Amino acid sequence: MLETVRSAWRIKELRQRILFTLAMFVVFRVGSAIPVPGVDASRLAEFFQQDTIFGFVNIIGGGNLSNFTIFALGIMPYINASIIMNLLTIVIPKLKEWSQEGPEGRKKISQITRYSTVVIAVIQALGLSTIIAGEAVLDKTLLSYATIIISLTAGTAFLMWMGELITEKGIGNGISLIIFAGIVAGFPIGVALATEQYRFGQINLLVIIVVLIMLLGLIIGIIGLDQGQRRVNVQYSKRVVGRRMYGGQATHIPMKVNQAGVIPVIFASVILSFPQTLVSFIQHPLAQRIAASLSWGTNLNLVLYMTLIILFAYFYTAVQFDPFQVAANIKKYGGFIPGLRPGRPTAEYLARVTSRLTTAGAFSLAFIAVFPILLERVTGMNIIFSGTGLIIVVGVVLETFKQIESHMLMRSYRGFMK
Repeated sequence: MLETVRSAWRIKELRQRILFTLAMFVVFRVGSAIPVPGVDASRLAEFFQQDTIFGFVNIIGGGNLSNFTIFALGIMPYINASIIMNLLTIVIPKLKEWSQEGPEGRKKISQITRYSTVVIAVIQALGLSTIIAGEAVLDKTLLSYATIIISLTAGTAFLMWMGELITEKGIGNGISLIIFAGIVAGFPIGVALATEQYRFGQINLLVIIVVLIMLLGLIIGIIGLDQGQRRVNVQYSKRVVGRRMYGGQATHIPMKVNQAGVIPVIFASVILSFPQTLVSFIQHPLAQRIAASLSWGTNLNLVLYMTLIILFAYFYTAVQFDPFQVAANIKKYGGFIPGLRPGRPTAEYLARVTSRLTTAGAFSLAFIAVFPILLERVTGMNIIFSGTGLIIVVGVVLETFKQIESHMLMRSYRGFMK
């Protein structure tokens, strides 16, 4: 492993990309220390620690929301815009046409996503500054609110630009790495809290060791879920074009166990956070009781959480993977799955395989998301990462290693993974 790291460091281009990515991390952390002008963040800290949608955004953003820095909105407006564009691609023919045009079409969709991100950021900044942070605004003038909205929107736009810059000149997916940096930024605080619990006798050393072993097993499970795939064999017929013969080779379709990634977990977390968010503005006994029954970690909350994750996993997989389109493409290029006729039988077979894989992936994803909550409830120990954070961190690390490996293999070096 050390020899592999040294080999990677010897490659000038790869070394420059890694250093550039680390430099962008430094910029991100520096920006996370710049407060929005005209706001007393100390009045908001307690509110953002509640189990609301804002508490979830605060965790993903590395505490920028509770500190009300220029990166308070984080990269969530871009994620929301991307998800909306993915869904609109299905129902709007023009967007679907662009998505199938290759790089030029994707460039148009990316441009619309950027504009949509700014619009969503402005709306969220307006709501955040007037409704949530209203009492914390020091000078309640139009100019003060405009300054806050512009600062928050500019922070999101800067993060979006920085993420695309990392993707282009750094190593890994820039947007994912920014989310990764925000989650990992809370690691020292989590370690400090666990240390304090041990010092004051709230937990013992055996509990810490057991929790670490279980978390290690959970990480291995996440890696297996991320890398797991079913390879469907495809055979292409031989065909003669002019004097040359083409085709005849065998290949496969890699169908992932978890095609939806972490999106179902994020969707489920946001939806379940809405009742807590609403009750923070509605001071009524009935609303308080409903919010208490749905608060984070209760039995009803966990059941609904797992159910929503499973449902969204099926939904997002159906959005991302169209078995009839894949079957049509296989037939178009003279391919077939051994033992099946091209066309509808192939599509039905791919649909069955996808359904089985999604079932395994959805239930595994739900278990991984809930397990840290159950572990914290049983042991009483502060768990550093939530299930969502752990899935994101492991997924980003694996993807980054794959990109480093591809750069090394291009130069005949051995990669990280064997």
